[in-house]
Amino acid sequence: MDSETFWSDAGAHLIRYGGVFSPRIIERAVGSHLYDHEGREILDFTSGQMSAVLGHSHPDIVRTVTESVSTLAHLYSGMLSPPVVSLARRLADSLPAPLERMLLLSTGAESNEAAIKMAKLATGRYEVVSFDRSWHGMTSGAASATFSAGRRGYGPPMPGNLVLPTPNAYRSPFRRPDGSYDWETELDYGFQLVDQQSSGSLAACLVEPILSSGGIIELPPGYLARLREHCDRRGMLLILDEAQTGIGRTGDLYAFQRDGVVPDLLTLSKTLGAGLPVAVVMTSAEIEEACHERGFLFFTTHVSDPLAASVALTVLDVVERDGLVQRARTLGDRLTARLTEMRDRHEVVGDVRGRGLLQGLELVTDKASKAPAEELGRQVTDTCLELGLHMNIVQLPGMGGIFRIAPPLTIEVDDLDRGLDLLETALERTLARG
Repeated sequence: MDSETFWSDAGAHLIRYGGVFSPRIIERAVGSHLYDHEGREILDFTSGQMSAVLGHSHPDIVRTVTESVSTLAHLYSGMLSPPVVSLARRLADSLPAPLERMLLLSTGAESNEAAIKMAKLATGRYEVVSFDRSWHGMTSGAASATFSAGRRGYGPPMPGNLVLPTPNAYRSPFRRPDGSYDWETELDYGFQLVDQQSSGSLAACLVEPILSSGGIIELPPGYLARLREHCDRRGMLLILDEAQTGIGRTGDLYAFQRDGVVPDLLTLSKTLGAGLPVAVVMTSAEIEEACHERGFLFFTTHVSDPLAASVALTVLDVVERDGLVQRARTLGDRLTARLTEMRDRHEVVGDVRGRGLLQGLELVTDKASKAPAEELGRQVTDTCLELGLHMNIVQLPGMGGIFRIAPPLTIEVDDLDRGLDLLETALERTLARG
């Protein structure tokens, strides 16, 4: 199919689902690289949709999918298979107590939906608290807990969704006398507002350890512990959404391990499938048994599919075998150093944040005003693609353009350096054009 026919058919027959499509027609992907219909190579600095932690077409994943499709891919949802039980045991062994029971699903939204339903059923309450820059999915419950985008024009969301201020150290107005960020006061103030809004039915708090679609906002050290205290004081369950931070991405197998705070429910998706649709909810025996006794229902077409379980087991095997958690930490230090150098060299680079191989670079008009630089971000993104680098930029009201940098954990050092060189070249060329 020629490109003119391709785009004509796309325009005539596809439902658009947000943003605009990339102008490149992608025909294949291998490792850290994409190839378009003209054979041009594109370095992938987003791991697909922040998911392909092993890169594209990883031979172990290809082998697993081929074998599973040939033998055992899908079953009636009431049937169990060895890969599903093996994955449950493997994940339980990798997590601190009491996270020992698993529900295997397909997408991040689906896992968050299930976790929200379990929290409501276990507590007998219905109110869910999340950040005002949150993104937890597009299904009804997950979308109602998503505040960064997509809230207008659809009628009322699920009742009982309340917000906390996102702990954005770069832009928060909460400051100590010396100008440093006062996240403790901000969090306490946020819960005062939650208490004022609540009808007395607080069920859960759902957060990401690093808000990705919210602009790569990392929770400060100590924040999760204090958040846990607020939840415990109110009888709320803590749900951590590690769709993008789990399975080694941040330099720990799970991002919450840095803080030593164990959630009541943990959701994993994107990275667990390394680009294929795999998601889980992990929780305690106590919560699972309470939900079961009260009739928990999440009987979906692809719940407990053996193919998904086999893929997740292979991902865990490769991450462990190839030392990818430590590799993410090592390459993350290299990435931080390079991005920090860019910030120090360029007046329009306002902030660098994140950890491991999930980091953000925020563009502003100048460091003094911190004024958002959305148009600059769009132009730099376009120039990156022209140079052969795929970048994603988050643009939210009141914030500048924020690049989400999340290459595969398997990326070669030379490719990481080359991608950062291309990013800086794109920035300099865009600024030179005025």
